[in-house]
Amino acid sequence: MMPVPGGGFPDNRYPQNPTATIISGLPGGCDISIFAAQEKTYQGLFGMYALYSLLTAAGMLLLSPYFFMRGLIGGKYFGHIRERLGWGFPLDLRTRSEGKRSEGTIWIHAVSVGEVLAVQPLAIQLRERYRERRLVVSTTTATGQKLARERMKFADAIFYFPLDWQGPVKRALKAVRPAAVIVVETEIWPNFLRECRRSGVPVIFVNGRLSERSFRGFRRAISFSGGALRGFLKRILNDATLFLMQGEPDASRLLELGADPKRVVVSGNMKFDLVGPAESALSNWLGEEVARNQRQPVLVAGSVMANEEIQVLRAFGEVERQFPRALLILAPRKPDRFDEAARIVGELRRGLVRRSNITLNGAGSAALFAPGSVLLLDSVGELASIYRLADAVFVGGSLVPSGGHNILEPAAFSKVPIYGPFMDNFSEIAAKFLDADAAIQVNTQEALGDAWINLLKDDMRAMRMGAAARDLVDLNRGATARVLARIEQIVDTSRSPA
Repeated sequence: MMPVPGGGFPDNRYPQNPTATIISGLPGGCDISIFAAQEKTYQGLFGMYALYSLLTAAGMLLLSPYFFMRGLIGGKYFGHIRERLGWGFPLDLRTRSEGKRSEGTIWIHAVSVGEVLAVQPLAIQLRERYRERRLVVSTTTATGQKLARERMKFADAIFYFPLDWQGPVKRALKAVRPAAVIVVETEIWPNFLRECRRSGVPVIFVNGRLSERSFRGFRRAISFSGGALRGFLKRILNDATLFLMQGEPDASRLLELGADPKRVVVSGNMKFDLVGPAESALSNWLGEEVARNQRQPVLVAGSVMANEEIQVLRAFGEVERQFPRALLILAPRKPDRFDEAARIVGELRRGLVRRSNITLNGAGSAALFAPGSVLLLDSVGELASIYRLADAVFVGGSLVPSGGHNILEPAAFSKVPIYGPFMDNFSEIAAKFLDADAAIQVNTQEALGDAWINLLKDDMRAMRMGAAARDLVDLNRGATARVLARIEQIVDTSRSPA
């Protein structure tokens, strides 16, 4: 066995994959393979895994009537439940790609839309770097699945992530036969991580983040359990091979929860590397129609959550007092809010045009250009291209305690992000933008209306702040390249389990 830099020998926790020991390249040299735990420790934790599995199964059973009704009403869940149980994977996952190795698959997991968008540049580079290997992508949500199929046609297979029980996880690992699993952000599944460790499959978390709110939740759970969860959580975290975190605060919180310092690295936020989407058919059509019908200025409220729609609409009402031809494009974050948002617009006696009813040939556009009408973006994956048309924006999930959403998409188009006080999930980015005078934070719907009006009245300020926002995005690029280098260290010395 080769010594690690600085002396000593690594205790490789991959007995079936002895080449999976990775030297992290941290100062002084560190071995970031997962150390084999003592058998006694595993025996002590067995009951915790059993309890966890029992509780999640009980939770699923209790919620089954809700899922059943949602499935009947909206067609959700029924279509992929067998797949999530590991019994109905798509054919392209089970069929080996011609000309590619049957082993050594790279598995990327992105839970939903935001994670799919964040990992797309990395996925493209992995596809180019490892042409001889299969690359597959899993998601948890139906919206993430749809977007992955649209944006990642280069993947060999796209499928749903298994439920975190031993049976589904084992069946998924058998079908994929991964050399490495790449998980976007910090979606931690205990049984999945344990089975990957047992199978000798490295798991790499990329673009990892742990908000202060989530951290406090973990601490409360540990305290409530009388400390019993501390050892279990530490074991779970150290079943992972590497955590590539967005920032120092995220890394510090993870370390406090018990992650091994040798496996935690700050690599930056990959969302800064997102390339602005090309002009879409919708953005081209809408840009022409807005100019022709003089429906300006254009306000885009993106990623709006429940109980924010009414606040955004009232703020828009204030803007209309001074800009009567203003157009609001309202984009709910979740598809299950599309109908409810439409109902709220109707209750305010406003004209409503739904994106799903627009054919982009002029049909159905008359109502859109009547003063006071609202365009409801009831689609997935089109918001980013619409930001380019905006004269002012609002990024939702921030006027209500939902953690906020990605402000980098409008910033990349030199638009000034305006957001509310609840930015827990993006606190570091939000603070950077405020410090650079590249964003505006508001606390109420009245303040949102005022912020919109002030920007629309002061073109020079809007241009200056928009340029600062774009510069901040450009200055912080490069995380994807750093993440790719770390992944290469692991994948190049890994093979899938037999």
